[in-house]
Parts: sequence; structure tokens; C-alpha cells
Amino acid sequence: MTTPFLIFIVISAVALLLFMVLKLKISAFISLLITAIYVGIIAGMPLKDVTKAIQDGMAGTLGFVATVVGLGAIFGQMLESSGGAESLAHYLIKKFGTDKASWAMVITGFIIAIPVFLDVGFIILVPIIYALSRDTKRSLLYYGIPLLAGLAVTHSFIPPTPGPVAVADIINVQLGWVIFFGVILGFPTAVIAGPIWGKYIAKKIHLPPPADFEVSKEKTYDENNLPSFRMIALIIAIPLVLILVNTFTGLAVKKEFIGQSIYTDALEFIGHPFCALIIATLIATYFLCLKRGINKQKVLELSTKALGPAGIIILITGAGGVLKQILVDSGIGKIMAEGMANSALPPILLAWLLAAVVRVTQGSATVAMITAAGIIAPVLSEFGLSDPHRALVVLSIASGATLLSHVNDSGFWLVGKYFGMNEKQTLQSWTVMESIIAVCGLTFTMLASLFF
Repeated sequence: MTTPFLIFIVISAVALLLFMVLKLKISAFISLLITAIYVGIIAGMPLKDVTKAIQDGMAGTLGFVATVVGLGAIFGQMLESSGGAESLAHYLIKKFGTDKASWAMVITGFIIAIPVFLDVGFIILVPIIYALSRDTKRSLLYYGIPLLAGLAVTHSFIPPTPGPVAVADIINVQLGWVIFFGVILGFPTAVIAGPIWGKYIAKKIHLPPPADFEVSKEKTYDENNLPSFRMIALIIAIPLVLILVNTFTGLAVKKEFIGQSIYTDALEFIGHPFCALIIATLIATYFLCLKRGINKQKVLELSTKALGPAGIIILITGAGGVLKQILVDSGIGKIMAEGMANSALPPILLAWLLAAVVRVTQGSATVAMITAAGIIAPVLSEFGLSDPHRALVVLSIASGATLLSHVNDSGFWLVGKYFGMNEKQTLQSWTVMESIIAVCGLTFTMLASLFF
């Protein structure tokens, strides 16, 4: 298989995917499967091997992703339904004061988006942005951009949100390393894209709060009886800490800093993402819902509701796993890796570029992340990268998948609607903020890769 033909296969596969999603309006799940079949056939795979690769790729990916994303969705739903997001925001605003409330909002967004989807977190917290803007007479963007930056960075960088979970599984890296680097590199990224950019753009675009804007979100909690900040912070920290303990215990045993024993096995077991999220979800269900008066039937309904959007993401991720398997089984992945070994482009930059191209063209960050991961995964397996370096590739993909959110992205219209902006203003504020996240994320991951 010649290099020009290989390049043709990859470019034509991405073009086919984009054509089906954008022009034919076929769902991303079906489009990814068709693209994978196309790659297998054009690469000369026997048809029986193509169908086997579809089954193997789907099965190998969903075993982990379906469990983690499903549990994470229920965990987030319990937090959302208890008023935890509002509690966190009110506490931080009180601590920081109105003058520094933009910092409170970026921290709120950064923490809340760990278990709660970006759009949900934004809709829950936007009334607080309105209130701050009314009280201080500042532009909505002064507080809104920091909140959105915190939400966007965490939604893309830190598990158990679906994007990084899916990419980490396709690339085969422990979630603990993704969480570790996601927090360390993500927070400065959120600060630059949030309070710093928000302060600047708020001077250029003054947006008053809407006079009579109704946020159409049914609340299942009493706003006068919110859970405490300490409880919310502790519950969100539980799965992250357990997963990190699992990762670093395994590393310590591998490096022979400590000997393997029943205690290290126990730590690795409870810190496995499955166990960590089961524990966190049960604790959240009891302390945030049952103990606060939400009946068992309502909890069951909330759990079922949470799995709806999660199911879509799980299936798209499975299709991404199929694309990866086709590339592996056809031998394209190995040839790509050999070609890249002589290339000036490091894997981190190539992964970022792949995600950025798909993101800018078709709008969905999730599809961009999963497509880029599916293409780059076979290449990485030939490079023998360490887990920390693979985690940095995950973050570079996440960064590329945030670039240039514009009119083909639902987030663009959501933000514009709630802040009362026209398309030009949304491009000047939200789109630039997303691009700052993309560029800073790439820069920080490249710098970190020099040390790992």
C-alpha cells in the first residue's frame, strides 16, 4: 500500500463521513459505521473480515465506555436534581465577593461539568449570571464567559464526562492519567479563556440581562434548601480521588516502590472507574436525593432520564471503536505509524489537527473527538507511548475538538439565545473563547509532553 494511496484512504474516509453527516443528514452513528466499512473494503479486506472487525470493534469499546458513561450520567443527574450546581455557585460567589465573581464562576463551571453535561450546567446556572449582571451593571459576558470556559474545559478534558472517557478507551489509556493532566492543564486553560478573555470582551460587547427571560427548566429541588457546598464538593471528588488512587497505586506496584498485596489489590479494585462511579452514584443518590425527600420512584425516573442522552454518545463511541478496529485489521494503522515515524509532526499535533478539521467542518465535538481517536489509535499502538503521553494525546484531541464553534454547533445557538446575542456577537465572544481553549490546550499538552 503506497503512501499516496494511504493518504487518499484517510482523506476520502473523513470526506465521506462529513458528506453523510452534513449533506445527507445521516446520524453520526450510522455514518461512522459506513465510513469504517468503506475503509475496510477500499483497503482490500475480505468482506467477512470487515463484518468481524465491526463486531470486535463495537464489543471491545462498549464494554468499558457504556458502563462509565452510563454511571456518570446517573451520577450527574442526581447532582443536578438536588440543586448542587446552584449551591456551589452561591457559595463561591459569597466567598469571592461580587468584584471577583468571574473567578467564582470559572471555578463553578470547572467543578460542575465533571458530572453534569455542559448545556445542562449552563441552563441551570444562567439565572445567577443574570442576577450578577443586574447587580453590578456589567455585561453578561463578564460572568458568562468564565462560567462557559469552566464548563467547556472540564466537559472536554476531565472524565467521567463522555468525550474524554470515549477517547481514553479508544486510545487505551487509564482514566487516572487523563484526570490528572486534565485538571493540571485544564484549569489554567479555563482561566485564560474565562476571566481573562471575559474581562476583555465584556468591555467590547455590553449585554444587559434580559428583563423577563424565563429559563425553561423544571426544578426538582427547593431553592431555599440547597445541599451544602462541602457535601457537593466531597461527592464530586469521590470518584476522581478513587480513580487517581487506582492509577498511582498500580504505578507504584509496577515500579516496585511498594509490593503487591491484598491492600494494593483492594485499592485498585475500589479505584477502578466502575467501582468508583458506582460508589459515588450510590452516595449521591442517598445523600442528595433520598435523604433530602426525593422519593424512590422519582429517583428511578431521574436515573432512566439520564440514560437517554448517554445512550446516543455510547453508540457513537462504539462506531468510533469500529473505525479503529478496521484500521488495525486492515494494516493501515501500522503503515501510518511507519510513515509518521519519519514525519516532523508529533502524534499530539497530528491528533489535534484531525479533531480540529472534523470539528470545524461538522460542528459536533463528540464526533470530532471519536473520529480523531479512531484514526490515531492504531498509530499510537506502534509508537509504544507511555500512559502519561497517551493521556496528553487524549487532551490534544479534546482541545482540537473545541476549535471554532460556529453556526453548525448547537452550543453556538444555545449561548447566543440565552445571552441575547446576534451571530456576530456570538462569534466574537463564544467562538473566540472556544478557540482559546483549543490553542491553549494544544500548547500546554505540547509543553507537558517534553517532561513525560
